[in-house]
Amino acid sequence: MEIKIGVRSLHRELVVETELTAEQIEEELRRSLAAERGVFSISDVKGRKVIVPVAALGFVEIGEEDSRPVGFGGTL
Repeated sequence: MEIKIGVRSLHRELVVETELTAEQIEEELRRSLAAERGVFSISDVKGRKVIVPVAALGFVEIGEEDSRPVGFGGTL
């Protein structure tokens, strides 16, 4: 699942590929927003962790659950 994280004062969003479901990402985001001075943290598919203070969050865009095949799949 691909998610995009908009961070205030940055011109580009962070793009993270994770194995979490949309529901798991939303739950982590809710917990982070509920905590005083919380941080939103998520691990990518390679095990790296992205940590963003919730005060700096601009948006979190959760991608589609189904992955699309890559390449040319038709017959000639």
